[in-house]
Amino acid sequence: MSLDTLPRRAPGVALDRGQVHAIAACYFVASFAALGLPPYLSEILPGLGDRDGHWAGLLYIAPTVFTALGAPLWGRLADRFGQKRLLLRAQLGLTVSFLLAGAADSLPAFTCALVLQGFLGGTFSATNGYLAAALDGTHLSKALTLMQGSARAALVAAPILVGALSPWIDPHRQYLVMAVLPLTAAVLLGFLPEPARRAAAATATATATASRAGVRAERSGDPPGSLKLLYTFEFAFVFATVISFPYLITLVHERLPGAGAAVAGILFALPHLVYLVAAGRVHAAVQARPRTGLALGFALVALGLAGHAPAHSLPAFVLTRAALGLGMTLGLVCLAVLAAEAARGRAPGRMFGTRETVSKCGAVAAGLAAALVNSSGGPAAPVVTGTVAALAAALLALLTRRSTR
Repeated sequence: MSLDTLPRRAPGVALDRGQVHAIAACYFVASFAALGLPPYLSEILPGLGDRDGHWAGLLYIAPTVFTALGAPLWGRLADRFGQKRLLLRAQLGLTVSFLLAGAADSLPAFTCALVLQGFLGGTFSATNGYLAAALDGTHLSKALTLMQGSARAALVAAPILVGALSPWIDPHRQYLVMAVLPLTAAVLLGFLPEPARRAAAATATATATASRAGVRAERSGDPPGSLKLLYTFEFAFVFATVISFPYLITLVHERLPGAGAAVAGILFALPHLVYLVAAGRVHAAVQARPRTGLALGFALVALGLAGHAPAHSLPAFVLTRAALGLGMTLGLVCLAVLAAEAARGRAPGRMFGTRETVSKCGAVAAGLAAALVNSSGGPAAPVVTGTVAALAAALLALLTRRSTR
């Protein structure tokens, strides 16, 4: 996604577009190990004493759980001591945890390293808080959309690179190599400015902002209590999309017996590739009507997930994954626009820390639900569950949109 409309240095804009792109690059490299190595836990754990990899599922979500627990604390500290300091802390926290994970020689030590990765990390909420303290309105929503693009790019590229390096470097020891990435990101971020709009200023304007909330709500279609609605939509969106992840490869191999690992991997990555291609255009289309776009996004997610159930051919899987990708793009972009609106007059660290917690809770709930329904209904059951959740969220988005009118 492009940030060409963000000026080099304009009044009221504390970061130019080159600096925003640098932040996105730092988030990308920091996400590489966090997203690329967990799929290989089943190969790492036998070397640590877990011969059959029974703990892989639990350890897969361990960083997510502890990110959810730690994000609100780090967000409040960021509002108090500065967004840049806490963003640097998150990058250095990842560096330390990756080094400990790569050096671990037992399952308990490796588990502790993953727990620390979750609790000391939280780079996404820290990055968003930093951006929200420096940017506003459309500038902020575009930057948040770009950060999601960084996450999607890392999600696509990281597992491929880790697999390519595996013949030469064991995935377990790749944690030691990957620790260089967040450390490099921390060094680069050290050259960026502290955001000009500090949490104290946000607190000082909160009262005045509250008095104008009704006017802004009428103008933007964002009703009172929109922050709770934002968190509700965030949870529902993450739940509906993530629930299809754990057993997708199994479903593809079951429906397409001749398909190799490469085909399954491409189908897994296809929705994220759609985001990378379409996010910029989608942002331009929905920035004035994010609730409508969010309802449409949930509907397309439901359509894409429902399409997995009858899909028994490669073209059918491509179409249904593309529909899911378009819905995912609409949802993520509209949530970024709504988050940028909600951030006005609020301390950004606390808000984005709470949003991160809600998002991670949605991911954990999706993983647990996927395991539960898969055990009783097979690999197609999670996508059916996700379809129901997405349809319910689409209906909620429509109802709240109409109520604002």
